[in-house]
Amino acid sequence: MLKNKLLNTLILVALAAPTVALAEEPSTHTVSANVGFTTDYIWRGIAQSSHNPAVQGGIDYARASGLYAGVWGSNVSWIIDSGAATGSVGMELDTYFGFKNSFAEDFTYDVGFIRYNYLGKYTPAAGYAKADTDEIYGAVGYKWITAKYSHGLGQFLTIPGAQGTSYLEINASAPVGDSGFTVSAHAGKQTYKGTAAATNAAGSLTYTDYKLSASKDFGGYVASVAYTDTNATATAYTYLNGGDWSKAVTTLSVTHAF
Repeated sequence: MLKNKLLNTLILVALAAPTVALAEEPSTHTVSANVGFTTDYIWRGIAQSSHNPAVQGGIDYARASGLYAGVWGSNVSWIIDSGAATGSVGMELDTYFGFKNSFAEDFTYDVGFIRYNYLGKYTPAAGYAKADTDEIYGAVGYKWITAKYSHGLGQFLTIPGAQGTSYLEINASAPVGDSGFTVSAHAGKQTYKGTAAATNAAGSLTYTDYKLSASKDFGGYVASVAYTDTNATATAYTYLNGGDWSKAVTTLSVTHAF
């Protein structure tokens, strides 16, 4: 299957990334990679894999100046399962670039662009668009807390005419003494714009999501547990397979960085 081939390719490239030679300017370039597994792929509070496990991984390039770029992928199933399209869409592949740095000692900033690509052969159902989505984003952080705003540039995840759809989030993360554990908290609001979103027969697509999580690094393998919930209108996020993709869920994940 296309999904499996692409995921296998992504993992193999990630495993090979540490061997990349950057002899010309070793102090100004870094290449890193990560591969992971999660019991449920949750993005902004909504299940992307129909509450099924997902294999994920990515590669990142960064310069000491703050410039960065990367690619990240995961298996997904929500486009077909939602009834927004017919055919086959088995993988999300994100590409992004941006610039981040620090200022005034404890402050950081991050600005960039991301494109969410959904790979496969599919035809959008009546009233829906292709799922591919473009966003620009900006974030400001102070020590252990960060605020981030993402702004959609056009159609948004199968919703046509949704330019201006946005996501505002607050993230906080801090270590627990010398235990090796890190605890994190998240709150975000997804606000849909456009006529198609406003007239959605199933109810409002706009919602707020929350997440609490804890993680620990075991020699390069980071194990995490997270609890996520939303206040989304259930009918707007209940799909053809009968699952409520906005419901509260606990997920377990393991990620290995290279």
